[in-house]
Amino acid sequence: MTRLNPENYPQIAAVSHQAGREGDFREMPANLSASVKDALAGTGIRRLYSHQLHAFELARDGKNAVITTPSASGKSLCFNLPVLDALAREGHGRSLYLYPTKALSQDQVRKLQALMLPFARPAIYDGDTPAGQRPQIRKRANIILTNPDMLHMGILPHHGAWRDFFFNLKFVVIDEAHSYRGVFGSHVANVIRRLRRICAIYGSRPQFLLTTATIANPGRLASSLAGLDFELVAMDGSARGERQIVFWNPPVVDKALGIRKSVLAEAAALFADLLRRQARTIVFARTRKSAELIYKYASQQLEASPGLAERIAPYRGGYTPGQRREIEQGLFDGRLLGVASTSALELGIDVGGVDAVISAGFPGTVASLWQQWGRAGRGSGESLAVFVAGLDALDQFFMAHPNQLLERDVESAILDFSSEQIFAGHLLSAAFEAPLDRGDEKFFGPGMIPAMKALEAGGELRQKKGRYLLTRPDFPAAAVSLRSASPDSFTIVEEETGNVLGRVEAERAFVFVHPGAIYLHLGETYQVGLLDLEGRTALVRRVITDFYTQPKKEVLVEIASRTLKRPAGNIGISFGRLLVSEQVTAYQKKLLADNQVLETVPLDLPQQNFPTEGFWLTLPEAIAAAGPRDLAGGLHAAEHGLIALLPLFAMCDRWDIGGLSTEMHWQTGGATIFVYDGHPGGVGISRSGFDRFEELVRDAHRLISCCPCESGCPSCIQSPKCGNLNEPLSKSAAIEILKRMM
Repeated sequence: MTRLNPENYPQIAAVSHQAGREGDFREMPANLSASVKDALAGTGIRRLYSHQLHAFELARDGKNAVITTPSASGKSLCFNLPVLDALAREGHGRSLYLYPTKALSQDQVRKLQALMLPFARPAIYDGDTPAGQRPQIRKRANIILTNPDMLHMGILPHHGAWRDFFFNLKFVVIDEAHSYRGVFGSHVANVIRRLRRICAIYGSRPQFLLTTATIANPGRLASSLAGLDFELVAMDGSARGERQIVFWNPPVVDKALGIRKSVLAEAAALFADLLRRQARTIVFARTRKSAELIYKYASQQLEASPGLAERIAPYRGGYTPGQRREIEQGLFDGRLLGVASTSALELGIDVGGVDAVISAGFPGTVASLWQQWGRAGRGSGESLAVFVAGLDALDQFFMAHPNQLLERDVESAILDFSSEQIFAGHLLSAAFEAPLDRGDEKFFGPGMIPAMKALEAGGELRQKKGRYLLTRPDFPAAAVSLRSASPDSFTIVEEETGNVLGRVEAERAFVFVHPGAIYLHLGETYQVGLLDLEGRTALVRRVITDFYTQPKKEVLVEIASRTLKRPAGNIGISFGRLLVSEQVTAYQKKLLADNQVLETVPLDLPQQNFPTEGFWLTLPEAIAAAGPRDLAGGLHAAEHGLIALLPLFAMCDRWDIGGLSTEMHWQTGGATIFVYDGHPGGVGISRSGFDRFEELVRDAHRLISCCPCESGCPSCIQSPKCGNLNEPLSKSAAIEILKRMM
C-alpha cells in the first residue's frame, strides 16, 4: 500500500484524491488490416480506447490530427495503427517519426519490432547511427525514427540522397509535441516547414499526426509547428486507477531567513521510505546533479535494508545508450525497484507499472507535473503522487494554495517561428536546399518576402529571375543551433582535456560563463578561468567548491515600438518591441549551505544589446505618490512576483524571462515595470503575460501577501537570477503596489 497518512508525516501540507475510472473501450475497426489486428492480439491488445479509434478514423479519412491525452493513455497506438495499416495495404509508403530524445526513438523501435510484422521495417537514423549503416537505412527502412536536429542538419540539406523516401512519404509523426516550445519549438517549426517544402518538391504531401501531453492549446501548437490545420482528439478513453496526491513541504530550519530543509534530502528520505514498503517509485529532479544526489542520499539510508540499495539507480542524460537501456529494462521487468531521474523519464518511455512518483521541486509547468504523476498507476492500479516543495516562490505558492495547482488549467505551449533572430537562419538553410521564390510563402508565411529582402540587402541572398539563391557555397544549417535564438555563441571548453562541454548564446555568455563563474555540467562543477571574447570560447576547469556565483548586472530597456495597449485594472499596460542593454559589472560568491556572501568580485565586460519583446506598465502619479514609501523596493519585488508566476501562463522557465523596474523611466515619464523575453527577438512568452495580466497580478499579490515571512524570502520576493543581487526589495511595498494595480 502506497498511501501516506498525514498523521504520520508533519511535512504533509495537503492531500487530495483523484478518482479512478474504467476504460472506454471500442471494438477493433472492421476495416483494419487483418495482419495488423493479429499482431496486436499477439501482444494482448484486442480492443481500442475510444480516443485511439477516433485518431485512426481521422487518419483513414486523410486528416491531420493532434492527440492530447495524459501519460500512459496509449498515444503511440494512435499513430502506429494508421501507419501500419497503410503499410499493410501499400507496401511502398514511408513514414517519418520525430522524437525530442534518442531514448524515445529506442523505446518506439522496440514496440514496433515486438509486433513482428514483416512489412514494417523501422530504423533509427540519428547521430548514434554508424555511417556504414546509413545508406542501407535510407534505402530499405520504411519507418525512419529521428530527431529534429538530424532532420535539420543531416537529412534536409542532403535531400538528394533521400529521393525515394521523400517521394513516397505518407505520414509524419511528431511525438511529445509539447516539448517543442519557446526557442527550441520556434526552430523546429521552421524545420517542419522546410520538410513540407522538400516533400512538395518531390511530389508528396504527407499527413501529420501529433501527440502531446495535456496542454491548454494543443490545436494551436500543432498549427504553429506544422503550418497546417489539425483535427483535435482530446477525449481520453483510457482506464485510470485511484491516485492519492500529497503536497509535502520540508520543515523550516531557519525562521529568520525563511530557510527550509533541503528538497533533495526530503525527497530522498521519502524515496527510501517507500522503497522499504516495496513500492516501485520514480523520483523526478530538476537537474542531473539533483538526481544523482537523491540517489546517493537514498542509498545511504537503505544500507541497513538488505538488498534494497542495489535495486535503485539514477537516470539522466550523459549516460551511454546501453546504460540507459539497462536502467529502463530493469525498471520495466522489476529488477529495479526505484529510479531517481531527470525529466528524461517524464516523456513516454514505457517503464511498466509504477506505484509512486515523487516530484522533487516544481518541474516548471503544471503540464510537466501532471505528466510526471501520470507515470504511476497504469490501468486500474492505485498510485501515489507527491510534490515535495523547494524554496522557490512557485513551490511555496502551491503549498499555500494547493487548489491553485489542482484546479488550474495547464499552460499554453508558446512558439514564434517567424521570430527575426530565428527565421533568417532557416530561410538561408532552405535556400541551400533549393532556391526560394514567392511560391514558398505557402510554407513560410507572408513574412518571408520582407525577411528575404533583408537577407539580400545584407549580401547573404541574391535574386535571379525571381528566385533567391545563396551568395556563397557554405552550409547555413551548421550555423543554426536549434536550442539557441542567436547564431552567435560561446563554446565552453574544458581546459585540461580540450573537450567541448557545450555552448551558450553570446547574449547570455556574460551571465553564465563570466570569468570566475561556477558552471555545472553533467553533475560536475567547473569554474571559468578565461573568457576569450574574440575567440568566442570559455575555458573551464574542474573544481571542488562549497560556493556558487551570482552575477550583478546593470540593465537598461528602451521602447522601440508599442504594438498593443489596453487598460488592466487601475493601470494601462503596453506590449511591443524593446531594446535591452545589459552589462555584467561584478559577481558574488555565495555559500551553498546558507547563501552567505563570501565576497563581491568586480568584472570589466562590455555592454551587450539585444532586441526582444515584452510588456510594461507605468503607475499613474496618483498611485505612485500615494503608494508605499519604499517605491523602488516595492517595484522591484513586484517585478520578481510577476516573473516568478509567468511560467504558469506560458510553458517556460524563469530564466527565459527578464525584467526591469525603475522609479522613473525616460520614455514613460513615471514609475515603470518591464517584463520581457530573455531570448533575442522574443518567442511569445511575455505576450502571454500581457494577455492575462489581471490573473498574473492577482496571483503575484496572493503569492507575496500570503508568505509567512516578515520582510521577504526566497519563497516570495527574492529571486535566484536577480541581476541587482536582490537589492532593494520591500515586501510590504510590493503588496501595496500589486493591490493598487488590481
